[in-house]
Amino acid sequence: MNDKNDFAKGSVAKNILNLALPMTLAQLINLLYNIVDRIYIGHLPNASTLALTGLGLTFPVITILTAFTNLFSTGGAPLCSIARGEGDLKRAERIMGNSFTLLVAAGAVLMVVFFFIKKPLLYLFGASDSTFPYADDYLTVYLCGTLFVMIGLGMNSFINAQGFARIGMGTVLLGAVANIILDPIFIFVFQMGVRGAAIATVISQFLSAAWVMRFLTSKKAIFRLKKSSMRLDISLTKRITGLGLSGFIMAITNGLVQIVCNATLQLYGGDLYVGIMTVINSVREVLSMPVTGITNGAQPVLGYNYGARQYARVRQGIKFTSIVCIVYTTVAWFILMMVPAGFIHMFNSEPSLIEAGVPALNLYFFGFFMMSLQFAGQSVFVALGKSKFAVFFSLFRKVIIVVPLTLLLPRLFNLGVNGVYLAEPISNFIGGAACFITMMCTVWPMLKREEHALENTPRT
Repeated sequence: MNDKNDFAKGSVAKNILNLALPMTLAQLINLLYNIVDRIYIGHLPNASTLALTGLGLTFPVITILTAFTNLFSTGGAPLCSIARGEGDLKRAERIMGNSFTLLVAAGAVLMVVFFFIKKPLLYLFGASDSTFPYADDYLTVYLCGTLFVMIGLGMNSFINAQGFARIGMGTVLLGAVANIILDPIFIFVFQMGVRGAAIATVISQFLSAAWVMRFLTSKKAIFRLKKSSMRLDISLTKRITGLGLSGFIMAITNGLVQIVCNATLQLYGGDLYVGIMTVINSVREVLSMPVTGITNGAQPVLGYNYGARQYARVRQGIKFTSIVCIVYTTVAWFILMMVPAGFIHMFNSEPSLIEAGVPALNLYFFGFFMMSLQFAGQSVFVALGKSKFAVFFSLFRKVIIVVPLTLLLPRLFNLGVNGVYLAEPISNFIGGAACFITMMCTVWPMLKREEHALENTPRT
């Protein structure tokens, strides 16, 4: 089985696509997992906009949970790929076991903490007295499934790291199909509204987590989840969290941006514009999904070949991934600019939201193709274990550029809410270019040097 998933053989592009296509489909399915709630809630009779806005106010909490999942999954999975490339399956098994322990411990703590502080948090995130009940209903139930979502999402990365992308796709397929079926039952048949959407989500997350655990403890896995590997090793924990810090910061800063955006939009525009941002975030998830799929598919291939000292193949993988990401995001941007109202209609049909949402959408996604440079550069740094670069550029785009601009631009030239939407494209141009250029100026020459040194090493 290990030979079957040997990424050092065959076409690099084919290896990436063999992982990326199922993972992209998995991303699409996973997107449905989250988006279907918003689609149903956004079309509730009589309270669609307020309910959708309330649901959007829970995004920062969900993003924080995702951040801690990323800390241990995007930190552990690339290290597993490198260990596989080096032929050290026992080390890969220990890395996976330590990551699992960290995920469970973090999930338990976060669930308890958020239960106690959710009310002040939601008001801090931009809730009003009208939208708080909807946000509270959803979040209270969602938190009950914290462990399920962290295990299902976090440990699925280790299935993909072993080359079983189709099994990984099955994880999200199971959860998404369950959620799509259960959502209308709990929301409309049982008339539970937002609370029903959350119950459907928690049940679906449980099914995904059970699927992951069943595979990783079975004989089909190349390296399996065992009690002996779950005992925390300080050195491994440091490496996992050090590399995962990039994914953690990317997610946590996304949460920070969501908080700042919602609070600023509430100040300058009110509930309607917070609802528009909920729609915009949903559209962004739809459009960026294929980019996430291709970069996630590339990481195990790049990491494996790097560990196997196949440096020319690593460079081929970087080139292929970058070109695909740039071409896709450029095409997606043009389509969005042609039919912006169609994307908004997916989530809400109220005329006032569509009228104000179209210009906001056009501003927010201006130059969308530049975001692909951030994704491509970031994924290379993570795949090769270059955690310091990955962490820096995560912070640079969101914390150093987006947050200050979100707070500053609405006050300049009477931009108001438009200033909030402009912060994103500015950050994409500056942050995306800086990340990609730095990757090409550091990683590319390093790979050439390593390849040259390997060619000139005497063979024994």
